[in-house]
Amino acid sequence: MNFGERLKKLRGEKGYKQITVAEKVGIKNNTLSSYEASKRQPDFDTLKKLANLYDVSIDYIITGNEHSNSPDEMWKEFLDPKTQIFFKDLQNAPEEKINELISFWEFIQERDKKK
Repeated sequence: MNFGERLKKLRGEKGYKQITVAEKVGIKNNTLSSYEASKRQPDFDTLKKLANLYDVSIDYIITGNEHSNSPDEMWKEFLDPKTQIFFKDLQNAPEEKINELISFWEFIQERDKKK
């Protein structure tokens, strides 16, 4: 089950119509529809509002893991548009390029420690 299907399921469990949820979290109905169809992903603030409304964690909405509760700051960082661009490209990258990127990042961290 993907995040859109989980959102739709959670809404159904609460007995809400899309328009009701959209109004409660301050988004347009067609935006919520796009989320539930997995055509778009909510930003951190909207995701937090949805999690609160449905009384679940952000982890559950995104991953389906009921027993995980990562800090909000982690999700805020991960869902930042700049970060998403980075991870989107990494999803389809070959393992050797990912390892090269990790090495480069470690080099930058070491360089910055010396400053």
